[in-house]
Amino acid sequence: MSRIGERAGAGIVALVAIAGLAVQFDATLAQTWSVGETLWTLIRFFTVLANILVAGTLAAVAISVRVSPRLVGGMLLAILLVGIVYGLLLRGLLSLSGGALLADTLLHKVTPLITPLWWIAFARKGRLGWRDPWVWAIFPALYLPYALLHGMMEGSYAYPFINVAKLGIGQVALNATLMAAGFVAAGYALVWIDRRFSARP
Repeated sequence: MSRIGERAGAGIVALVAIAGLAVQFDATLAQTWSVGETLWTLIRFFTVLANILVAGTLAAVAISVRVSPRLVGGMLLAILLVGIVYGLLLRGLLSLSGGALLADTLLHKVTPLITPLWWIAFARKGRLGWRDPWVWAIFPALYLPYALLHGMMEGSYAYPFINVAKLGIGQVALNATLMAAGFVAAGYALVWIDRRFSARP
């Protein structure tokens, strides 16, 4: 695929992620009436952090900044995790409307769908390594204690499967272990797919 197509596609995906973040910020601000509290509320969500990663990474690609394939792979895996976890565990838990519903759709459905489509269509393949899944796993591994600390401070956890107060530390540890194993396994699958694509004539 052409370099122009790669950049244009990256720009479109970045704009979608930015739009989702902006709508979510506006919807949350309408409830908190405080920019600081809104930011503090939003940064506890892996969904928001992953969409920020998508927006920043692909905006850089769109303006021809050199971005490492490892970073692109990690970004892709993070946003895929958002879509998969939402589809399996979180869909329908909240009754949303208006801007909150639009933000939910963009952040949990649209961006996790179009980001891998961009990668398949445009990203240069054959540059990922078998050690990369462990590097990518650092992001969610650091997120977990951060989210737990945030939840303990606020008395409200970002996701029900990390709610220590309700589930207990043992169940949360088991949930985290299973998700981590799935994340690393998905990382290896991504590397394998990357190499298969690169081997195609």
